[in-house]
Amino acid sequence: MDYAQRNPIPLPASGPFESVSATLETVFDWQYALEQKGLMALYEKGKAANWNATELDWSADVSIERMMRERTAVGGGTLMNQVLNPPSQLEEDKVVELQLNMNSFMLSQFLHGEQGALLATAKIVQTVPEEESKFYAASQVMDEARHVEVYHRYLTEKMGISYPVVPSLQSLLDDIIEDPRWDVTFLGMQIMVEGLALAAFSMMRMMMAGEPLIQDITTRIMADESRHVAFGVLSLGDFYHNELSGNELREREDFVIEATHLLRERLKMEQVFDRMGFDVPLWTEWSNNTPFMKGFRQMTFSKIVPNLKRLGLLTPRVREAYAKMDLLRFEHLKDSVEEAEPQPPEELVKLLMEFLNTNVDTAGKPTAAA
Repeated sequence: MDYAQRNPIPLPASGPFESVSATLETVFDWQYALEQKGLMALYEKGKAANWNATELDWSADVSIERMMRERTAVGGGTLMNQVLNPPSQLEEDKVVELQLNMNSFMLSQFLHGEQGALLATAKIVQTVPEEESKFYAASQVMDEARHVEVYHRYLTEKMGISYPVVPSLQSLLDDIIEDPRWDVTFLGMQIMVEGLALAAFSMMRMMMAGEPLIQDITTRIMADESRHVAFGVLSLGDFYHNELSGNELREREDFVIEATHLLRERLKMEQVFDRMGFDVPLWTEWSNNTPFMKGFRQMTFSKIVPNLKRLGLLTPRVREAYAKMDLLRFEHLKDSVEEAEPQPPEELVKLLMEFLNTNVDTAGKPTAAA
């Protein structure tokens, strides 16, 4: 896909390129047994559901600022000040600017996470033992390349503003790529990073209601990511239930707990507050404690928790850590094999719709809430 390289993505402190040393044990599967029917069915589904970025309507007139101003005009700005109670009351222009930057920040982190998934899945092709997993991972590499492509184009061509990778996400991606164990790559990327992204995509689709292009992008990517997360769950199931020693299990518990802390940090928007000229510590403290932002951060684990439970990794140690973070509320939800897409909690949906102060008609256009 040929498109103008406008509005380049800001670089992180590490510069335009980052080299990560990873010692890999590349595994050949000479038996080609292809006995794991669930993985083969997922592979066939992935091939059949393939799509091309050129199918999207890139000619669409996208103005996120205009959409935000329409919402603000019907009371969204007043409601943001009243319901979210920010550290200082914001004028209409600042409400629009903040919403624009928050959406751009989230989309930017999606882009960076997708590049991490591209590299991690290429690594899985080399390191996973079974041929069925190699087949599906190979198809996922193409998916991830396409995701990087469309998010980059949308951010640079349509949004016009973007953000570098946050240090916490960069650190976790480095850990996933550097670790030589094939199952930890699965656990870190397919279960943790992509599981969180899948839930965040669901909220992004709601927050960007009324913008057809990002709705199309998000819906397509969510369909891909649902398969990717299910791939991780299916591939790790027998291994984690039958083949881990006590020490190996403890290492996976440590990884899950640390990854959870890093992913929660990913959603803190210090970069946004700094770019806006706000008092960063004050606004960060607000974002940590305001009910909507806390609910959003928790909701992004709504697939991770039941998937860990299915894998036998919601152990007493992990449960203790998750209880402190108020994440056990999701343990009885359906995992990714039972239900592909996450369902956001009703109380968070209600609060979000109040915040947006819009309904969306059948044409996708915002209308004033009743």
